[in-house]
Amino acid sequence: MAATNFVDWVCKRSTPLSPVVPVPSDIDVAQSVDALPVSSISRAVGIPDDHLDLYGKYKAKVHLSELDRLASVEQGSYVVVTGITPTPLGEGKSTTSVGLAQAVGAHLNKPCFVCLRQPSQGPTFGIKGGAAGGGYSQVIPMEEFNLHLTGDIHAITAANNLLAAAIDARMLHEATSDDNALWNRLCPTAPNDPGDGSTREFAPVMLKRLEKLGINKTKPMELTQEEITRFVRLNINPDTITWNRVVDTNDRFLRGITVGLGNLEKRPRNTQYDITVASEIMAILALTDSLADMKERFGRMVIGFSHAGEPINANDLGITGALLVLMKDAIMPTLMQTLEGTPVFVHAGPFANIAHGNSSIIADKIALKLVGPAGMVITEAGFGADIGFEKFCDIKCRTSGLVPQCAVLVATVRALKMHGGGPTVVAGTPLPGAYKTENLELLKKGISNLARHVENSKKFGVAVMVAVNQYSTDSKAELDMVCEMSKQAGADGAFVCNHWALGGAGAIDLAKAVSTACAEKRKCTSGFRYLYPLELSIKEKIIAIATQLYHAAGVEFSPKAEEKIAAYTKNGFDKLPICMAKTHLSFSHDAKMKGAPEGFILPIRDVRASVGAGFIYPLVGEMSTMPGLPTRPCFFDVDMNLTTGKVVGLF
Repeated sequence: MAATNFVDWVCKRSTPLSPVVPVPSDIDVAQSVDALPVSSISRAVGIPDDHLDLYGKYKAKVHLSELDRLASVEQGSYVVVTGITPTPLGEGKSTTSVGLAQAVGAHLNKPCFVCLRQPSQGPTFGIKGGAAGGGYSQVIPMEEFNLHLTGDIHAITAANNLLAAAIDARMLHEATSDDNALWNRLCPTAPNDPGDGSTREFAPVMLKRLEKLGINKTKPMELTQEEITRFVRLNINPDTITWNRVVDTNDRFLRGITVGLGNLEKRPRNTQYDITVASEIMAILALTDSLADMKERFGRMVIGFSHAGEPINANDLGITGALLVLMKDAIMPTLMQTLEGTPVFVHAGPFANIAHGNSSIIADKIALKLVGPAGMVITEAGFGADIGFEKFCDIKCRTSGLVPQCAVLVATVRALKMHGGGPTVVAGTPLPGAYKTENLELLKKGISNLARHVENSKKFGVAVMVAVNQYSTDSKAELDMVCEMSKQAGADGAFVCNHWALGGAGAIDLAKAVSTACAEKRKCTSGFRYLYPLELSIKEKIIAIATQLYHAAGVEFSPKAEEKIAAYTKNGFDKLPICMAKTHLSFSHDAKMKGAPEGFILPIRDVRASVGAGFIYPLVGEMSTMPGLPTRPCFFDVDMNLTTGKVVGLF
């Protein structure tokens, strides 16, 4: 990549977009600034035209061959943006990620990429709204970013539900057919077969099942009757199925459903829907680094157990290749831009409270090569640092082998006041006065939450910077208190940022500190560390997270969780990392426990295995894998101006 051209282009693009006055709240900045053609961005960062698949004028898929082309290039610095425990008042991690990237690229003259997750339509139309950032720190076109983008989430939905359909269909056919009928359908003879079955052939994926069964034969004619029975009968125990159907909508009425009620099936089974971003296929998309690896991971996905207690995977169902075909385009990251022309990769969108909450390894790896050793890649970890950042380190970095140099913790004065015991915020009503006027006592109590996150983040051996996302109602005394107490808690630096109103210009001090910290950490990469070794048992790893990060006094495992842990341990899944599925609104299992609670007992209701993705995920308390809609969802405000054709109300 021609780094000089990259920097010159970003600086030239950003200069007129940095206002010197706060942005009026009634101006839609994202729609008042024209995006440049995505081909201009790709050429500026050095991506060859033939490594790009255009999806309209402003977004494109980047080929995985970029990794091969740039294999010899030294990668840039790696920064992760995380935050305090979220509140309804918002903290602005996406806005900070974009603003920091714009500051690094446009004002420090360093090549820079920002890597973000693709928003799910669940929160977009439910309780959160879009995730493109805000003010002068946004990804554009904002409406395309927040809606279908390039169809990756739809591809995941299709692949996930194809596998779900295959599970129920296979159980039906096994229940209504004898061994020979199953054999004749799975391995049919050709019309010209002489009558001895010599024209039967195994589909390539069937060889995987034979290998798993220990049958070292490649010709159907060679199988004995006993081997045929073992091959054709999966004998899935319906009570053990953990694979659910998915939809990219917050629909609480799908948390429990009954399938199999048709006149021909008459095989009822209780199951549920998850939101698409909770699918293991989404997790695999975010953690894979090639088509070959993705196919291998798909094949390992465990959907349940046989009546004999043996794990059943996607290879057993013969569906792995079909899943790969459905996901062949989704594996490529999507290239977009910020308001100031900084390049953006949007790829994958797993929730942090359900899955591991980070964008893809592929996007990060390509970006790190494109910026080169003088550049920086800023990636975002979802929700608070207790879940998104922990999973970034213990799952994503373990898988990728990448080492971050710096973490940025985002906080706001008003969110910290809520953690200090501030009044409840009711949608559609005026913001309580406590959040608009100076209240140092309330703020000081709430900073306990930020201090806990600083302390936790330092355990991973990275530099930790605090970004205080400024509101116009924040007093100087309040901002000074947050910065000072952050440093007392161990932060390497704390900075008041105004990137919402000023774009990259509002995060220059933060950018300088992050850049300096990265340079120091790159000299000593041995400092980064994981929270726990994989050699610990499943229980020991769960307890380590609960006690060391959440400050729980202990962990309580339900009988169901104990049973699952025993089964997973027996089948060799116990050395996988842990992906806790818990509320994002508290360090504990109870969303009402704000601030920095401690001494509680963390309840583990269930434990599931995402063997293809490569982690065990315990369900903490009443954590649901299908969110619900509030009384007044965001969709009330979303519409289209029929005169201009512009989308309105999508934030």
